[in-house]
Amino acid sequence: MSKRLEDLIRNNKEEFDDLEPRMELWDRIEKQLPAEVVELPEKKEARTFSLGFVMRVAAMIVVVMGVGFAFYLRSQRTAGVDLASINPEYAKKQVQYASLIKTKRSELKEQTKSDPQLYEEFNGEIKKMEASYKKLKHDLATSPNQERVLRAMIRNLQIQAEVLDQQLQVIEQFKEIKKEGTTNEIKNI
Repeated sequence: MSKRLEDLIRNNKEEFDDLEPRMELWDRIEKQLPAEVVELPEKKEARTFSLGFVMRVAAMIVVVMGVGFAFYLRSQRTAGVDLASINPEYAKKQVQYASLIKTKRSELKEQTKSDPQLYEEFNGEIKKMEASYKKLKHDLATSPNQERVLRAMIRNLQIQAEVLDQQLQVIEQFKEIKKEGTTNEIKNI
């Protein structure tokens, strides 16, 4: 019998579909249901995000991660090594030479105020040695032989001091030659 009923429904499907239930039918069914069944939870609508919103969020994440990585790299560079823990004597020498170089550089700057081109030439040489010193200082943190790197740093500072001394001597000689030249010119007049 069920086979015949299914065939009947399939064959007469169009005739069944033309009828629609009355509007008050659902209200009657709803009144007959128990109260807890009637209160169905509301369906939450699925949220969709636009491509622009997703791209902005992704860009913000990339920026935040980039800034965080930059701070990490900066902290790694500035996390200096305690030179006194490697070798206290070398640490003292490093401080002495660094202050000596600072003094000599300011003296050189004063001496070459009248000739800025000469100062730039001299300063260029010192900058090269400073770059080498900074590289050694950076390598100090990761070096397996920190004492050797520290000795190289001190040697670099010694050379810088010697070069500054030579530059100051050249300036003094240059000034003396200028003085002698002007004195001779005055005598010749």
